[in-house]
Amino acid sequence: MTATGPHIAVVDDEADARAMVGDYLRLHGFDVALCEGGRALRAHLQIRTPDLIVLDLNMPEEDGLSIVRDMKARSPIPIIMLTATASPIDRVVGLELGADDYLPKPCELRELVARVRSVLRRAQGAPPPSPPPTHPAPAPEPAACARTVRFGTKWLELDALRLRDDAGVEQPLTRSEFDLLKAFADHPKRALSRERLLDLADARDPDAFDRAIDVRINRIRKKVEPDPANPRFIRTVRGLGYIFRPDGD
Repeated sequence: MTATGPHIAVVDDEADARAMVGDYLRLHGFDVALCEGGRALRAHLQIRTPDLIVLDLNMPEEDGLSIVRDMKARSPIPIIMLTATASPIDRVVGLELGADDYLPKPCELRELVARVRSVLRRAQGAPPPSPPPTHPAPAPEPAACARTVRFGTKWLELDALRLRDDAGVEQPLTRSEFDLLKAFADHPKRALSRERLLDLADARDPDAFDRAIDVRINRIRKKVEPDPANPRFIRTVRGLGYIFRPDGD
């Protein structure tokens, strides 16, 4: 029987692991392509664009982080990383490069299917980024936009899942950056610990990703603060975490 579900590319240099993951995904209705590395994945992309990529990070030909960086520069295809390393560093870097989720390897295949479905739902719910207009029209007043929050030099549109400037030009955001901004928007003028931010942003494995919050905050500040080196709107609370000051005072 030919699968008619979402098309998944499984990238792993280990043939047995690649086949096992592919067979299990097919069993659950997915249309699967098996790729032994980055070169094979790029060749497949010339033929068909997958709905999601399941990517092993530890491969001899080309490491998974390089593939994540390259794929995210090309398109918004969701990526779930598989990593056998005990260190959180690769996972943190992968998420910051734009990967959408991760699982330790060897993974529980039922959980992998659940993660694939979850990431696909998120990807389908997010509208594709639109190019800036040739002659940008003046942005509407905040009252005219449903659930719009001012963050320094930008506006966060919660329903549209986007960040834009006063001219309406969109500022690219990763999903993790949007989730953090939404957490701040929902809790203005309240000091939030890193652990609380991880919980509000629906992040996983808080012990591993506690310091990743600092990395993401720095990236967000570069997008919304007039002077990222001296933040006024997303401030550090010494010994605790961060606070969002909508007025910048």
